[in-house]
Amino acid sequence: MSTVAAYAAPAPKAPLERTTIERRAVGAHDVLIDIKFAGICHSDIHQVNEGWGEAIFPMVPGHEIAGVVTEVGSEVTRYTVGDRVGVGCFVDSCRECDYCLRGLEQHCVKGNTQTYNAVDKFGDVTYGGYSKQIVVDENYAVRIPDSLPLDVAAPLLCAGITLYSPLKNWNVGPGKKVAIVGLGGLGHMGVKIAAALGAEVTVLSQSLRKKDDGLKLGAHDYRATNDPATFSELAGTFDVIVSTVSAPLDFTAYIGLLKTEGVLVNVGAPEEPVSVNMFGLIVGRRMLAGSMIGGIAETQEMLDFCAEHGLGAEIELINADEINVAYERVQSSDVRYRFVIDTATI
Repeated sequence: MSTVAAYAAPAPKAPLERTTIERRAVGAHDVLIDIKFAGICHSDIHQVNEGWGEAIFPMVPGHEIAGVVTEVGSEVTRYTVGDRVGVGCFVDSCRECDYCLRGLEQHCVKGNTQTYNAVDKFGDVTYGGYSKQIVVDENYAVRIPDSLPLDVAAPLLCAGITLYSPLKNWNVGPGKKVAIVGLGGLGHMGVKIAAALGAEVTVLSQSLRKKDDGLKLGAHDYRATNDPATFSELAGTFDVIVSTVSAPLDFTAYIGLLKTEGVLVNVGAPEEPVSVNMFGLIVGRRMLAGSMIGGIAETQEMLDFCAEHGLGAEIELINADEINVAYERVQSSDVRYRFVIDTATI
């Protein structure tokens, strides 16, 4: 075991504070990673606030981790000391079920082990990336290409894969019209990735406040959802709509923007239930779907794709003592577009 500096929430809804945690010794198949940068995901705030149910405290959030390998176990074959690596939303799975064998570890039948706010196979609580170091099994780390700076790569471990996975699954590419709902930490990566895949991209946002940003990021059009004309003028337009918003929306209205056999994919996770008029799905054989992150292989594919196309997150780099202010700003939608913690300041 080793003692590591970290930032943790000591109790639900409590401000995060500097503390120390214990990391396990490096096992035969483990790598020790010096964390350089950790992204702040809205999921971190949901879990600190127990918005998704009872959680484990003290909690060290963070599942957008970028760093450098500093020690490897005796049987590690994938990485060597000095390799640039990332860790995303989970750090283990059963490795035996059909989904794990298909590279869909995020859907592990027995449940994967989340990077934080979980209990691992050793019976220990998992702690995330708001810390100096992390020990993970080599099979649950991914390689960050040299052309991607670590700070802008960190958010790709959640925000990037959360958008890449549904866009790939629903075959987004040339000839497809795609709408991204919300231009935040998730949405801005959706615009970048969908545009790089060759799709015609429209941003649907509450107002036109970020229109210039959206167009610079690769969107072809930008519409305000607080204007009723948006829903009449764009009715039946899109092959795929990806909603990144973590608040309840009028999903029936958005379904009306789909073409026949179009799909509305929700990757945001509202804490409140939502309602849908089912006739909007029946007419036109439209689909309402959900999606979460991706497996390890797909996450590596995403990183390689982003490196090839020069796609990193748009970030605000902060010191660790600014985390609580950053949480307040995320909840006020006051960030363009992802806060990233410089863990050297922990």
